[in-house]
Amino acid sequence: MTRIEESQHISGVLLAYLRPFTDERGRFLETFRKEWFPQRSWDKLQTNRSDSKAGVLRGLHYHHHQVDYWYVQAGQIRAGLVDLRPSSPTYLAAQTVEMGDGREVGLFIPVGVAHGFLALTDAIHTYVVDNYYDGNDEYGVAWNDPDLGLDWQHTTPPLTSARDAANQRLRDIPVDKLPR
Repeated sequence: MTRIEESQHISGVLLAYLRPFTDERGRFLETFRKEWFPQRSWDKLQTNRSDSKAGVLRGLHYHHHQVDYWYVQAGQIRAGLVDLRPSSPTYLAAQTVEMGDGREVGLFIPVGVAHGFLALTDAIHTYVVDNYYDGNDEYGVAWNDPDLGLDWQHTTPPLTSARDAANQRLRDIPVDKLPR
């Protein structure tokens, strides 16, 4: 039975502790059920896959109209989360979550929580979202903004996209672009 727990650091972030079933043929793992997150409508379900080389950092991204649910199929990542919701009791709280390579966990990320990941190895990461892609609902904040207090625990500069490298620090983002 999958166990769902709320993060002790960021309100609304949920961790799904998944249970693999193994036998001599291999293994089976249920990775997502919409019933695990009944507070959301999954009418506009979209599933995506991201393949990343070790050392790639993607994010930080956030949305006003979309939640994410992450699962790492192969490899290992360090997910980074920061609560950008001013009305949240955990506003500006930061957290990292190790995923993959035996850590069978799904990660539910609510609206307004900035998220990204550092690929610790080559990794295949799938994510389910509750809204179809809309570039007008794709926002970013600098992954290395010192005001966020997110400790990526990396020793070498990560490889980022030009878009992610251009993300502004939180204090420089216009108020109308921030979560409410």
